[in-house]
Amino acid sequence: MEVRKLSISWQFLIVLVLILQILSALDFDPYRVLGVSRTASQADIKKAYKKLAREWHPDKNKDPGAEDKFIQISKAYEILSNEEKRSNYDQYGDAGENQGYQKQQQQREYRFRHFHENFYFDESFFHFPFNSERRDSIDEKYLLHFSHYVNEVVPDSFKKPYLIKITSDWCFSCIHIEPVWKEVVQELEELGVGIGVVHAGYERRLAHHLGAHSTPSILGIINGKISFFHNAVVRENLRQFVESLLPGNLVEKVTNKNYVRFLSGWQQENKPHVLLFDQMPVVPLLYKLTAFAYKDYLSFGYVHVGFRGTEEMTRQYNINVYAPTLLIFKEHINKPADVIQARGMKKQIIDDFIAQNKYLLAARLTSQKLFHELCPVKRSHRQRKYCVVLLTAETTKLSKPFEAFLSFALANTQDTVRFVHVYSNRQQEFANTLLPDSEVFQGKSAVSVLERRNTAGRVVYKTLENPWTGSESDKFILLGYLDQLRKDPALLSSEAVLPDLTDELAPVFLLRWLYSASDYISDCWDSIVHNNWREMMPLLSLIFSALFILFGTVIVQAFSDSNDERESSPPDKEEAQEKTGKTEPSFTKENSSKVPKKGFVEVTELTDVTYTSNLVRLRPGHMNVVLILSNSTKTSLLQKFALEVYTFTGSSCLHFSFLSLDKHREWLEYLLEFAQDAAPIPNQYDKHFMERDYTGYVLALNGHKKYFCLFKPQKTVEEEEAMGSCSDLDSSLHLGESRGKPSCGLGSRPIKGKLSKLSLWMERLLEGSLQRFYIPSWPELD
Repeated sequence: MEVRKLSISWQFLIVLVLILQILSALDFDPYRVLGVSRTASQADIKKAYKKLAREWHPDKNKDPGAEDKFIQISKAYEILSNEEKRSNYDQYGDAGENQGYQKQQQQREYRFRHFHENFYFDESFFHFPFNSERRDSIDEKYLLHFSHYVNEVVPDSFKKPYLIKITSDWCFSCIHIEPVWKEVVQELEELGVGIGVVHAGYERRLAHHLGAHSTPSILGIINGKISFFHNAVVRENLRQFVESLLPGNLVEKVTNKNYVRFLSGWQQENKPHVLLFDQMPVVPLLYKLTAFAYKDYLSFGYVHVGFRGTEEMTRQYNINVYAPTLLIFKEHINKPADVIQARGMKKQIIDDFIAQNKYLLAARLTSQKLFHELCPVKRSHRQRKYCVVLLTAETTKLSKPFEAFLSFALANTQDTVRFVHVYSNRQQEFANTLLPDSEVFQGKSAVSVLERRNTAGRVVYKTLENPWTGSESDKFILLGYLDQLRKDPALLSSEAVLPDLTDELAPVFLLRWLYSASDYISDCWDSIVHNNWREMMPLLSLIFSALFILFGTVIVQAFSDSNDERESSPPDKEEAQEKTGKTEPSFTKENSSKVPKKGFVEVTELTDVTYTSNLVRLRPGHMNVVLILSNSTKTSLLQKFALEVYTFTGSSCLHFSFLSLDKHREWLEYLLEFAQDAAPIPNQYDKHFMERDYTGYVLALNGHKKYFCLFKPQKTVEEEEAMGSCSDLDSSLHLGESRGKPSCGLGSRPIKGKLSKLSLWMERLLEGSLQRFYIPSWPELD
């Protein structure tokens, strides 16, 4: 019994080892590690190895898994660079030398793999095929690399949309959507949709560039723009997603009411017009994709033959309503230039049909790009292409010369001749180069035959001697000249360098700006709504931080303003108090350093106690800004002073103080003697020289360098009027206030007006542009 148990244990162990070996072999694929195909040459393998080694070298890449990745790359290159090891791996799935053992286990391994290929539950939770080679073969031809995406997919997305899947190894959800993806790929690829697959494990740079941070992800690319798919992965949703990528104005619905207008647009748009007659109520996706691919060359319309209002068109153009019919109209709207009718119309048939009718019979040269396409440069003597150019004036209706030129072009059977026309008034430089300097062609049409020699604009040409009137003789002359030119190309005797054509159909700057703005807004909206939130977190953090700072500042400002309104009384109340003889509450010593206005500017009183520390021994580079006031003007001037200097409180080199004029007048007048224009030398016959008004003066004192700057308030108009009505009491104004008497009707407003220009003076102080008054030493403050 024990022997039997031991035998079963050994069998189980052997089977487990085999499973682990197979899984490890399936997990490591050197071709996938290097991102090359099984048919890659040694040069391609070496190039891929060097690129990946530089990218994942542990010394350059700080990713935690860079070292393991670099080991895998080195191991893969070691296998694939050796032809013997590569052959062993291709044949047995292992690069080792025990080929005999591998041959013995080959049949057993095949049976094991065959078992797992059939072990596949379509609707089960696991839904995982162990044979990764069979699974990858579906997407192998669609694999994208970064350079291929940038150089080919993005430019090609302006002609057709791309549907791209982001996948990775050991992704159960990726395998779950694989049957639907395979079915949709087969259907959409036949319609002209580009398909791509990005392996996030081996193309991290491309996956990050696309904005895919999880697998599986499906996205669409059109016109270089990326859009993510966010619905359930079913066939109908993916088809609708591709259809939603296309612009909505590609195909116009045409009925009896608008078909004449639609077909007559060839002259303004300079394009042929295509009409599809079909019984389907909605425009087929194949037709929309065709319209997107050729949107620069043709205009597309759709006619629902089962809809009321299309009977007239059906009868006029003799349409078979039981099969899709495609008509192309050029210069004549009554008769189509070409017709194709078939059941189950394929993409290749439509492309061939459209490619043969991309241009009008006599297209107008509206841009340099169109000129290159219609009149290509001569490649060899067997590939000569001649352009017959009609130079005519622009008209609202078809002129006789143009109609004759058009009929001549319609009858032409030579493949080497292309007929075009140019509006002389729109392309003046181009027309003047081809026309001879003669008054014969003034205001008339002319025909030139030219051949381009290089892309720089060099041409050889010949302009017909007489103006083009469209007569039969003109047609005969042109026909004879073309026949001679086919035999003797030297008839093009003139040579010139043509200037580039201006783009007549380009939108104006305002429209281009509006289109760009709308595209930018739509991209931002799509990024906010659908983008990965991990990628949007830095932007959202910045936005919320800015909003927090903004609203926080507004809230603080609102509370500060409300406190100011409560603390300060209205001007009407102040005037009422002055009229009744009541004085404003003055600052006490305890609150003298606090300002009742916003900003909380710290203002200290300059006394004999604080004089030494605030002035005499002030640190180098520091200044003390001192306001001169009296007891009666203390409250008003301090409030105004705080408002004016608040914006300068951020500087740590400025200190703010005030000086009482009633206590220290002698100290102030001693300083002002050094500023001769500020304080005239007292005259003993002037009885009011001791009562001079210095309130509102501001001194900026530099204690270290012993100089000061002076701010003198200018008298306001109200103050001058008030002073004029006070007979001979011009200097005793503030003394009267100090005794509690009204000072000739002078209120707090004129007093505050003394400091109205203090902020400008402070700016000049910080600039260093104020006049400095030096003193030998600071006087004592008694």
